Amino acid sequence: LPRARRIGDALLHALGHDRTFTDGRIRNAYRAGPVPEGAALLPGWWDARQKLWAEDAYQDGTATGNVAWAALALLNLDGSAQGAGYRAGARRMLGWITANAADAHAPEGFSGGCDGFDPGQTVLAWKSTEHNLDVHAVAAWLHRLEGRPEDARTAAIARRFLDAVYAPGPGVFRLGTTPEGQLQPTDHVALDTQLWPLIGVADAPAAWQRPVAYAEAHLAAAGGFDFNEDRDGLWVEGTAQAALTYRALSRTADAERLLGTIARQVSPSGLLFATDVPRLTTGIRIGPASTENDFFYFRRPHLGA
Repeated sequence: LPRARRIGDALLHALGHDRTFTDGRIRNAYRAGPVPEGAALLPGWWDARQKLWAEDAYQDGTATGNVAWAALALLNLDGSAQGAGYRAGARRMLGWITANAADAHAPEGFSGGCDGFDPGQTVLAWKSTEHNLDVHAVAAWLHRLEGRPEDARTAAIARRFLDAVYAPGPGVFRLGTTPEGQLQPTDHVALDTQLWPLIGVADAPAAWQRPVAYAEAHLAAAGGFDFNEDRDGLWVEGTAQAALTYRALSRTADAERLLGTIARQVSPSGLLFATDVPRLTTGIRIGPASTENDFFYFRRPHLGA
C-alpha cells in the first residue's frame, strides 16, 4: 500500500499542478523520478542541434483512456485508503472526460482526447472502444459508491458505444470509429479490445465471449497473444490481460498456461520485457501527425507489462 500510495499521490499532484491547464486533465506521460514542488514535470530532451528543450506531442497530450485508467487506479487506492483524496481525484478526472470528450454524434460516446503542445492542442475526434470501456468502468464504479445519476448516465453512454462497435457477424469488437465518425472495419483489431469488455462490464452478455475465441483463432502467438493479427511476436502485457480474462471466465488451466509464458519474459532487472521480439507492431498510429503506423513495442523492460 505505501508504494501504491506514492503513485496515487503523484497522480493527484499532477492533477492539481499542471503547468498550463486547471481543468482536471492529466498528461499522457510525466518525467520519471521524485515529484518536485510546483508544476508536474513532463518528459523531454535537450536538442543540441537546435539548442532547445524538446518535447513529444503525444506525451504532452491527454488521451481519454489514459485519464480513465488513472482514475481506476485512484479508485482502487480509495478502497484501501479512504479519505486520502483518491476518490475525489478520480471524480475530477471523470469530470474532465465528460466536459471535454463527450460526443453525441452516432454512435454516441467519448472521443479520444487531445494531442500536441500547449496551449493550442488538437482535439482527437475519433472514438476508441478501449477508451469508452475505461470510461464505463470508472463511471459505473463511482455510481456504485455514491449513486449519482450523472455517473449512471455516463456509464450508460459508454456502454451503448460498446454495443455499437460489437460486430456480431465475426464476433469481434471494432477498434472504434474514424475521425469522421464511421465504424472501423473488422479486418484490423486489437487484443485488449476483445478481452476487456468481459472484465470491465458487470453484466457483459454471453455473446461477448465470442471475441475471446476470435482472439484465440486470429491473434495467438508464441504461447500467448500478439497485439494484432499479424502475429509478429508475443505482447506480454496483452498476454497477462488474457490470463486475467481466462481466470474471470473460470478457465484456470488456460490462465496458468499464459502465466507460464509470461514467466519466461523476466528481464535481468526483474521487470517483464514488453515483447519477445526486437520490435512488435500494432498497426496503429501514435498521433494525428503520424503518416504511417508508428506505435511499436520493443523488447525492453516495461512497467505496463
